[in-house]
Amino acid sequence: MRVAVVGAGIVGVTTAYELQCDGHEVVVFERRASVAEETSFANAGVVAPGYVAPWAAPGMPRKMLGQLAGRHAPLRIASPPAPGQWQWVWRWWRSCDARTSSSHRAHMHRLARDSHDRLRALSHDLHLDFERTDGYLVLLRSQRELKQARAGLKLLAELGETFHLVDATRARQIEPGLNPETPLHAAIHLPGALVGNCRQFAHLLRLEAQRHGTEFRFQHEVQHIEPGSKPSLRLTVGDATAGAVTESFDAVVVCAALPSVSLLAPLGVRVPMIGVHGYSITAPLRHFEGHPDIGPRSAIMDEQYKVAVSRLGQRVRVAGNAELGGRLDTHNPAVLGTLYKVLDDWYPGCAQLAQVQAWKGARPMLPDGPPVIGRAGPAGVWLNLGHGSSGWALCAGSARLLADLMTGRAPAIDPSGLTPDRLR
Repeated sequence: MRVAVVGAGIVGVTTAYELQCDGHEVVVFERRASVAEETSFANAGVVAPGYVAPWAAPGMPRKMLGQLAGRHAPLRIASPPAPGQWQWVWRWWRSCDARTSSSHRAHMHRLARDSHDRLRALSHDLHLDFERTDGYLVLLRSQRELKQARAGLKLLAELGETFHLVDATRARQIEPGLNPETPLHAAIHLPGALVGNCRQFAHLLRLEAQRHGTEFRFQHEVQHIEPGSKPSLRLTVGDATAGAVTESFDAVVVCAALPSVSLLAPLGVRVPMIGVHGYSITAPLRHFEGHPDIGPRSAIMDEQYKVAVSRLGQRVRVAGNAELGGRLDTHNPAVLGTLYKVLDDWYPGCAQLAQVQAWKGARPMLPDGPPVIGRAGPAGVWLNLGHGSSGWALCAGSARLLADLMTGRAPAIDPSGLTPDRLR
């Protein structure tokens, strides 16, 4: 088949690659000038299947309300509200019951585990040389945090994840650069987690796809999809002064994150997705003779502030926060202040902050948690959408699942709970 992929974030790039591997002729349309220019640009880089879970969970509404207050709150509500934000919150709240949440977590973990394995296989088989390390350490500052983490540890064991609950001494052996002055009670170590540069991976995989015939058309924005046995796209090119262009395909796969909502609405496909903003700061690591352990070896998560600190080559990235509403081009100084605080708490002086790059991205989240992968309903239109803050962790498995479904091949994992049927 001749297939159009709309969107060249990490999900779009992996989808294009997997479709090309199945022998399809693939054309990718991206409104930006390159791959991974938006939500995939500067995320935390952590791929830890055991920590891929829906926001919608028992007790989360009360917990999140409690997190709204405070100088370093991990959740914030900004103005103006996103279109459909309060309807989204209502649907999210309804998905927080134990039975629904447990089912959605199982679906997400199944996909995350498969994606983790596929990501490692692609990296190995294609010799993709991107910044990466192994291991993830969740830091628990107090006995209270350890007590609160017990239920999560039980769930990790039930999911079959490999982890170790370690004391502060062992945690500091795993991450020697941790500040000895910051109180630390215990930590959860996930040695099998992968930490890597999502954007670098996207660029390398794009080159592999192009090498085998995939075409990438940048600065091409899709305006309309006409479904049918030969679905067509109406798109504008560059500054649109040349007018709209129409092109037909055998199938169209929509991987365009938030713009997908308005693109699909005229087709009768209602996707209850909003952008939940996340932040990161990235800076070069300092180098001190005789101090090789300055900065993280891999990645840590500060459980109190929900902030991750990752090593990406010779740089450090600090990522976190969830902001409902607000503008993508406006940075909240309080959020950035929290990121700087966590970096200084655990790795003081490790980064050249005069060269810091601050970033804010809109993570496309569905209220119940899992992404939607499969046939949209209108003829010839397929979806790979709604990965939220887990796009990097779910991209490879989602792409392989979508390619299997399009080809009519039995997928490696059960797609139930992930297909667009649940939106109806």
